[in-house]
Amino acid sequence: MANPSAHDVKNQAQATGAKAAEQAHSVAGHAADKAREVGGQAADKARDVAGQAAQTARGAASYVGQQAEDLTGRLGSGVSSMADTLRSSAPREGYLGQAAGTVADTLDSTGRYLQREGLSGMGDDLTTLIKNNPIPALLVGVGLGFLLARLTTRS
Repeated sequence: MANPSAHDVKNQAQATGAKAAEQAHSVAGHAADKAREVGGQAADKARDVAGQAAQTARGAASYVGQQAEDLTGRLGSGVSSMADTLRSSAPREGYLGQAAGTVADTLDSTGRYLQREGLSGMGDDLTTLIKNNPIPALLVGVGLGFLLARLTTRS
């Protein structure tokens, strides 16, 4: 049996090394492709979960908003009912009768406003009022802040 020469061993070692490098490169490329695929899938899943969470939050906010609107309508109905009760039980003549009638009329119009406009309509009206009267609105806000601060600091 012939002994391979050093040159043959060297060539064979280089060929084997080149094959190993090629296989390593192929495995690394495949692993990188798989990593990109898994990363893409994870990103897609994260987007799906975030979308579902946002949709759930929108649904909850919508539900709470609708409940607040319904509550405002019921409050308006109760205020109107209170106006009817005041009218039926208060005297009809004299100063007390006039005052009771005025209060009942105010309660009735407030109740109808609450039923008609709801919470969103009240917010729009308040925004318009503040835009049209910024200085008085600012003074009222400062006054309310002062009163709230006084009430919360007293022990």
